[in-house]
Amino acid sequence: MKNEKPYDLEERTFEFARDCRLFVSKLKKTISNIEDSKQLIRASGSVGANYIEANENLGEKDFLFRLKIARKEAKESRYWLRLLKTMNQEHVTTIDSLITEANELRKILSTIINKHQD
Repeated sequence: MKNEKPYDLEERTFEFARDCRLFVSKLKKTISNIEDSKQLIRASGSVGANYIEANENLGEKDFLFRLKIARKEAKESRYWLRLLKTMNQEHVTTIDSLITEANELRKILSTIINKHQD
C-alpha cells in the first residue's frame, strides 16, 4: 500500500479494493477468515463500482442513489475489517490502515452527497 493517495476518486477506490484483496490473500484459511474475507471483498469492490456507476450521469437521483450505496459499502468494509482484526492481531497495522481508508472514503462520499443535496 502506498502512503500517497491518488486525487482521482475512481483510482483511489480501485486501490482500496486491491489492497483489501492483497490483505485477504495473507490471512490464515480459517472458517471465519474465509467468510469475513468474502464479505470484505464484495463490499470493498462495490465502493468503486458504485462510484463509477454514479458518474454515468443518468440523472441527479441516480447519481445520489449510487453515491449513497458506495458510502454504505465503505461502512460495511469497515465492519468486516473490524471483525477480521479481532481474529488476526498479527495484521493489526495493515487492518488499521484499511479501516482508515474506508473511513476517509466514506467521508469523501458523504461530502459529495451533501454538496449535491443542497
